[in-house]
Amino acid sequence: MIEFREVTKRFPDGTVAVDSLNLQVESGGITVFVGPSGCGKTTSLRMINRMIEPTAGTILVDGRDVMAGDPAELRRGIGYVIQHAGLFPHRTILDNVATVPLLLGWDKKRARDRAAELMALVGLAPEMAKRYPAQLSGGQQQRVGVARALAADPPVLLMDEPFSAVDPVVRESLQDELLRLQGELGKTIVFVTHDIDEAIKLGDKVAVFRVGGLLAQYDEPGVLLSRPADDFVDGFVGRDRGYRGLGFRSGDGLPVGELRTVPLSSSCASARAEIGDDWAVVLDDAGRPQGWIRGSDLPAEDLPITSAGLVAGGSLYNTESDSLRVALDAALSSPSGLGVAVDGSGAVVGSVTADDVLSRLAAARAGTENVSSA
Repeated sequence: MIEFREVTKRFPDGTVAVDSLNLQVESGGITVFVGPSGCGKTTSLRMINRMIEPTAGTILVDGRDVMAGDPAELRRGIGYVIQHAGLFPHRTILDNVATVPLLLGWDKKRARDRAAELMALVGLAPEMAKRYPAQLSGGQQQRVGVARALAADPPVLLMDEPFSAVDPVVRESLQDELLRLQGELGKTIVFVTHDIDEAIKLGDKVAVFRVGGLLAQYDEPGVLLSRPADDFVDGFVGRDRGYRGLGFRSGDGLPVGELRTVPLSSSCASARAEIGDDWAVVLDDAGRPQGWIRGSDLPAEDLPITSAGLVAGGSLYNTESDSLRVALDAALSSPSGLGVAVDGSGAVVGSVTADDVLSRLAAARAGTENVSSA
């Protein structure tokens, strides 16, 4: 556990970056600090490993005051990932990852073996080991930064806007990778971001800071979305918080309706005869969706379906694990208005509609059904 007790940071010019912060970071989860620029979230993070030292108050890591010992020793036991990875440009990727174990006195073989294990863990191919940072993409460099922070197996991992410098697609991939790693490793992670969507996705708990270093609200993401503490939090979370709140309501029990399907091996002529002018989902041999077709758009000739082109079908709704938000998005992003429901293997089991999602939500609010948080 990490605990802030009446922690204040005042800089020499009189600026108060953090003001009497009281907060407990639970062990084994991801706690996200979020807020606008100048709110003290990064200062709070850096006081944990004494990159910045508090003016007043106490910070405890597993019951020990961070100010009581040697700062270098403290930092060796806390992983630290920053925005641009901070890699050593003239060291190979393998040696970058092995940096902390070598500082701790590990022999070179053991350190490099550990580095190779971690490269695989974060999704880096073995052939990248001998490359240098400049030869990697931004997303790959961030993966190296995460691997390096985990190299000595620290119980605490600090992450200061680690994914903000990469494009949205890579960023989402890195977020998913972090959640996967956390599911395996169970570290105590403090993560700083200015992006409320990232905070809601990653955080087991989210601390919203306001300018002046004041803690505005500290709650689970679902509570933050449904019950913001004040107008500031309400405005910061955003006007679509009701929609995002669906991500914390389970889709268990959502009715699954019928869905027109045709096999990928069908010809345009036979598919058109079967579905008329309606929409249908094209399935491969394993029953997985490949895209949509509409009968009225198909040529009458006996051509393969793929020669006519398939229409992207939007998101899929996994009936075994997804939330009401995913189900609603699947319906809204579908060209037919029917979301494609799949099982855990990705095979189609039917359809979901936006009306059914909203009815399920209304039932949950009325208390007639128990919809659990995701």
